[in-house]
Amino acid sequence: MSFLVFRAYLQLIRFDLYLTRANFAALWNRVQQFPVAERDPATTSVSEICSAMDIACVWYWKEALCLQRSAATVCLLKQSGVEAQLVIGTQQMPFKAHAWVEVRGQVVNDRPYIRKIYSVLNWS
Repeated sequence: MSFLVFRAYLQLIRFDLYLTRANFAALWNRVQQFPVAERDPATTSVSEICSAMDIACVWYWKEALCLQRSAATVCLLKQSGVEAQLVIGTQQMPFKAHAWVEVRGQVVNDRPYIRKIYSVLNWS
């Protein structure tokens, strides 16, 4: 588990660099084009990966934003052979945007009812 937390931490750094440069397009393309490994997804469970990301976020030196956290989680899941999608949604009043991860149409790194709060803009 500690190696998985370390990998999650490194992914947070990678996507923090995209956000620091305000390069949303590059972040989006990186997640979209990240290959799904040809592995047995059962080797590392989705919940283990999400838990490792949660722990990495606790130890991260600054607040990890939902977009950063979700992009990093999608890439970790894809590295483990899981077909995951980055989903971005908005809320009109008050205006808010939020990102989360879905696997087979199920929210895996946020509250399961998040789709009822936000209208989906797009997903990778």
